[in-house]
Amino acid sequence: MNPLNPKKLMLSKWTAVTPTAKQKHFLVSKVIEPAQPTDAIEYVEIEAVFSKATQIISWRDLQNDAIWRQGWV
Repeated sequence: MNPLNPKKLMLSKWTAVTPTAKQKHFLVSKVIEPAQPTDAIEYVEIEAVFSKATQIISWRDLQNDAIWRQGWV
């Protein structure tokens, strides 16, 4: 997998490897900026396409192939 840049994740598409409650496909809806501009980005907000439910996760979790696949698979 290519290295991810958290600033370029906005509106990227992701598929959960183990869907729950029919939530399989997600979009990164928001990149959460840190309180201090000099700090690194830690979190993103993802939105389920099916239910529009949102959750905040560490953007580094998206690099875990056991949890997420890039794109809609």
